Amino acid sequence: MDCTRPATVIVLCFCTLLGVIGAGCQTVGSGKTQVTAPVPNSVPRELSKVILPPYVVEPPDILVIDALNVVPKQPYRLRTLDGVYIQVWGTLPDAPIEGTYQIEPGGGVTLGPRYGVVQIAGLTPEQAQQRIYEHLHGTYLREPYVMVRLANVASVQEIAGEHIVGPDGTVTLGSYGSVSVAGRTLAQAKHAIQAHLSRYLENPVVSVNVYAYNSKVYYVITEGAGFGDAVYRFPATGNETVLDAISQINGLTEVSSKRIWVARPTRDQRRVQVMPVCWEDITSRAAVGTNYQVFPGDRIFVAEDKRVAFDTALGKLTAPFERIMGFSLLGAGTATRFSGPVLRGGGNPRSSF
Repeated sequence: MDCTRPATVIVLCFCTLLGVIGAGCQTVGSGKTQVTAPVPNSVPRELSKVILPPYVVEPPDILVIDALNVVPKQPYRLRTLDGVYIQVWGTLPDAPIEGTYQIEPGGGVTLGPRYGVVQIAGLTPEQAQQRIYEHLHGTYLREPYVMVRLANVASVQEIAGEHIVGPDGTVTLGSYGSVSVAGRTLAQAKHAIQAHLSRYLENPVVSVNVYAYNSKVYYVITEGAGFGDAVYRFPATGNETVLDAISQINGLTEVSSKRIWVARPTRDQRRVQVMPVCWEDITSRAAVGTNYQVFPGDRIFVAEDKRVAFDTALGKLTAPFERIMGFSLLGAGTATRFSGPVLRGGGNPRSSF
């Protein structure tokens, strides 16, 4: 068996690996866009941040919508479980009618054992007042005077809490239907919701705030040195810097280099705005020159350590050959172990006749 053959194979594989890695790096390098233009001083940084434009609502943001004035639009028709305040003058001395009465299932209110039940569901308060007068006059009382007022509304749905903006750009307000809010600022969304509710409520007043900024995000991308890249997605609230973004992923890993840059998308696809970050400056030196303010849509890219990537690539390329050589050496050793004593005559003495 030629013992120099495994070594020769390993050397050839190593040389092949160097050629592949060299060619691969040249191809990748030529395909990347090189940005040589300096970053303008007007780009916002840690100590010179700017206020972002008014927030525009988009799916899947979550809004907090609270209706501060929920009064049914007139004329309101009474419904089951509504409360009405009824006061009648000229009643029997021992059976007064005064207080808040609830409209029972079936649509009636019970005025007491002496006066019976009056059906008022589906009527306006003024019509209910006339219906009660007609019920009492002549049969129970000689000349009653009746007053009916709406005390509380049980069937009006409250509008409060978190509401998610759906894929169609609307928020659902329960029984009041849906309102389109996508593409609007908070002030515009508030106006649209109030205009929609005015068809059901009297002068509605609502407050609208953002509970979760889900549509405006930035990304932190880390190369994995052959172990797979990682992408992290965080909401952009308008106050983050590059250092804040890196802290969200608990800093750099053992496979990361200190080559970091911010890629900012532009409407012109032919232009690329890439802003390099000096890691030592923004950390150990507290220099804010490259600690840029993060905008929605930014990609903060952390490049891999090339030495770790080379070691990983080398291991992936040589692993199949190591397995092949391991099996070959194991087979050769096994054959030698079983055949050695027989060839040397150590265990099989010849029989003589």
